[in-house]
Amino acid sequence: MVVAAFVGTVGLGVGVGFWASADGGGEPDGGARRSADAGAGSASPKPSPTPSRSYPLSQAPRTIPAVRSHTPARGPGWRPAHGERVVVSDADLADEGKLIAGELGLSYAGERNDVRAGDVRLALNDDEGANPESYSMTVRGGRVNISGPADAGVFYGTRTLKQEVHGGGTAPEGVVHDQPAKPRRGFNLDIARKPYSASWIEDRVKELGDLKFNELGLHFSDDQGFRIESTSHPEIVSKDHLTKAQVKRIVDLAASRHITVVPEIDSPGHLGAVIAAHPDLQLRNAQGVPTRGAVDISKDSAAAIVDDLLDEYAGLFPGSEWHLGGDEYQALTVADPQASYPQLAAAAREAYGAGGTVSALATGWLNDRADTVRAHDRTMRVWNDGFFRGSSVQPAKDLQVAYWTGKEIGARQPVEYLSAGRKVLNYNDEFLYYVLGEPQTFVYPTGQRIYEQWNPRVLRGTTAVPSRYDGQILGGSFAVWSDFPNAQTEAQVAAGIRMPLRATVQKLWDPGKPALSWTEFRKLADRLG
Repeated sequence: MVVAAFVGTVGLGVGVGFWASADGGGEPDGGARRSADAGAGSASPKPSPTPSRSYPLSQAPRTIPAVRSHTPARGPGWRPAHGERVVVSDADLADEGKLIAGELGLSYAGERNDVRAGDVRLALNDDEGANPESYSMTVRGGRVNISGPADAGVFYGTRTLKQEVHGGGTAPEGVVHDQPAKPRRGFNLDIARKPYSASWIEDRVKELGDLKFNELGLHFSDDQGFRIESTSHPEIVSKDHLTKAQVKRIVDLAASRHITVVPEIDSPGHLGAVIAAHPDLQLRNAQGVPTRGAVDISKDSAAAIVDDLLDEYAGLFPGSEWHLGGDEYQALTVADPQASYPQLAAAAREAYGAGGTVSALATGWLNDRADTVRAHDRTMRVWNDGFFRGSSVQPAKDLQVAYWTGKEIGARQPVEYLSAGRKVLNYNDEFLYYVLGEPQTFVYPTGQRIYEQWNPRVLRGTTAVPSRYDGQILGGSFAVWSDFPNAQTEAQVAAGIRMPLRATVQKLWDPGKPALSWTEFRKLADRLG
């Protein structure tokens, strides 16, 4: 009965205090053996040693996304307790240290070299050439050490720790080595057609940070609205919009979570809000019929206003990434653009000679906007249907392809871009498009379908491109589009995208077959909140 009671006590984890005060070099069983050996062969019998506490090998952490590698060990693990500290090796980690300390109810002690039981220590290492988003986390001797070559990786280590101890859980003993498979892990939000509140967007930023996403795309200009304050062109701004102060708070919050905010001012299509204030910019066909959302790119004034906006918002969005749009220019969705839009055909011939076409003019427009943004030292992406086949003008070589569809006229398979050496981001509308109101053939995507059937090489439809192109696929984004803005409330959108976001980041962090079944993954998500 005594033995049985003792075994049951160990199973419930009694003995954590013993290990919390230990240095963590050896295992308790070894200590007990050394005590027994010391008494062997003595002239007089020694008192029996106190039974040692033993632990099974630890299990890998259960987190979203799952860690890539865990080396198990024997020990009680770690859980936060009042009065324990977060310390850092470098002042550059102060933000990460203060954040995790506040989240776990610990005290932030700053840069310290002393060691205490219960400490969480954040450190930068000198692993040159390592993935800056990688990290190692060691749980041993009642302490936690998280290190990485850059602050981003250390931050992701703190996200793992936060999830491990969520709801009174324990960070398992052992060593985690972790890093993402893809450098771009995004969530794209259409705030042009549905104005989301600043607080709702901030809540998404916090959610994205805890899930190790690192991009928030903001599509804030479209036919239905222009949703951010402008000083260069206040006349185009919709009544319901974000102020620049609100956007700065969002950008700063995102930066504290190592998330880059990627702005998109789509052109030369999707500019209806600009055209409403400047009707002279409206594109009209040969019969004088206005073309929805499209500016007349034969007019210098159209380029001037878009460049004004690009220059203005480069100061508001300091991140390295920029989305130029370029999709669905309606002049190129007709059978004969040259006949339908003679003014564009004439401008193309003037600019590029007798062989100039409307597609050449549109490509030149995109290249000119790229020149404007490139001056601000940004890396640019363009929707795949903004790259026009058969044009005498080639898109700038540094433009990345945001591949979302294969439904456009003259659609090209993803391999065509990849074989030309382009870097590609995955926005596959078959899996990753959450379109409010489910227009056309869209249906709300499910986390299960993403989790079980999608990976970053599935760029179009349901078929993956060959593995030799994997290195050119930088990652991808789950996207919310607000075609019918009143179809769902903000709360319904947040609930609807909850599991798809978690499934998407799991596959961007590790595109292989997950260890957990979908049912297990969903239960884990429910437990973690």
